[in-house]
Amino acid sequence: MHHFNYKSGRLHCEDVDLHAIADEVGTPVYVYSSATLRRHAKVIQGAFDGQDCLIAYSVKANGNIAVLKTLAAEGCGADVVSGGELLKARKAGIPASKIVFSGVGKTREEMALGLREGIHQFNVESGAELLTLSEVALSMGKVAPVALRVNPDVAAGGHPNISTGKAGDKFGVPWADAPELYHQAKALPGINAVGVDVHIGSQIGDIAPMRAAFEKTIGLVKFLREQGHDLTRVDLGGGLGIPYKADDNPAPPSDYAQMIAEVTGNLGLQVILEPGRVIAGNAGIMISETLYHKPAPDRTFLIVDAGMNDLMRPALYQAHHDIIPLNEPGADHPSATYDIVGPICESTDKFAAQREMPELAPGERIAFMSSGAYGAVLSSQYNVRPLVAEVLVDGDKFAVIRKRPSFEEMMALEQIPDWLT
Repeated sequence: MHHFNYKSGRLHCEDVDLHAIADEVGTPVYVYSSATLRRHAKVIQGAFDGQDCLIAYSVKANGNIAVLKTLAAEGCGADVVSGGELLKARKAGIPASKIVFSGVGKTREEMALGLREGIHQFNVESGAELLTLSEVALSMGKVAPVALRVNPDVAAGGHPNISTGKAGDKFGVPWADAPELYHQAKALPGINAVGVDVHIGSQIGDIAPMRAAFEKTIGLVKFLREQGHDLTRVDLGGGLGIPYKADDNPAPPSDYAQMIAEVTGNLGLQVILEPGRVIAGNAGIMISETLYHKPAPDRTFLIVDAGMNDLMRPALYQAHHDIIPLNEPGADHPSATYDIVGPICESTDKFAAQREMPELAPGERIAFMSSGAYGAVLSSQYNVRPLVAEVLVDGDKFAVIRKRPSFEEMMALEQIPDWLT
């Protein structure tokens, strides 16, 4: 569900006319719905009523501080993968006791930051990281709560680039190595192994592979407990899919929660979940303006002012986004077929190929739907294009939550060495 609908022939976010945002802020621009963020957080939390569950929102999906603050007010924690994400989560008011730190390449400085803040858990992804964390914790007189991320060799995810649980993926420790690593963890100073972590991918519509991975993980928890390890938590990651197309039908959070309740049983485990896309994905859109038609022998290019530097998912994952006009087309409005492309000097700067949609004239505005997750966070200044602006809507009001930098601000970050002046 989302709160983007036509009213009187014009696309709105909640009660705000999106043309008003584009007029004031310019395009391209991301727009997020507070009502949708809140609803999705409540739906996830409600599905786990009665379970000991920490909802640690995955900051990498959309890390804007205003978005994080909105979710913090709903009781969400945070799953972070860098020191910067950790600082953002704290600035947004998320308690350190609700933050888990994931990722394969934590630096000593990031480990020290997590220890100083007193985070809930480090998800450790290798034996080398475990030893380093022990050294850092010992030097600070701290004890790091740890879950080892295990790789269950279960394939899942909407694209090979977002599958994280196969044996050849960089994430997690090999399944066969886990018992020995827990034995090492128990002997290391500054380490307290409190749980097991698993995460197998993203944009998963069918919960069957999740169940297979979770059952395997719970079997490991039981085995490790028999070996004398006092494990009280299981982190099952994120990955639940969202509908990017009208006919997409991913498993609902209620089915997901029921499956997890069945798998975890009466083991007295705190369940940690890291939803990101399922909360933020359909809560955001990107608005762009059409620039030109460019006929070619076998197609017509519709060139827009947004580029792959603003929305990377189609270039990176061949991802689909519904694209609709801000002005609602009438029943007799003609249709056209376009390759929708941006201005970036790359052939991969293509949002859609042979997309049939309402005919559009240059100067009209369009919305890229379901772009609230992995949209602005993946944006860059490639081709010296300013970072795309972000706007948050709440009812009938809106505010810019990341401004579009000027060229002067962009260039102020660069310096000419003395020998060139």
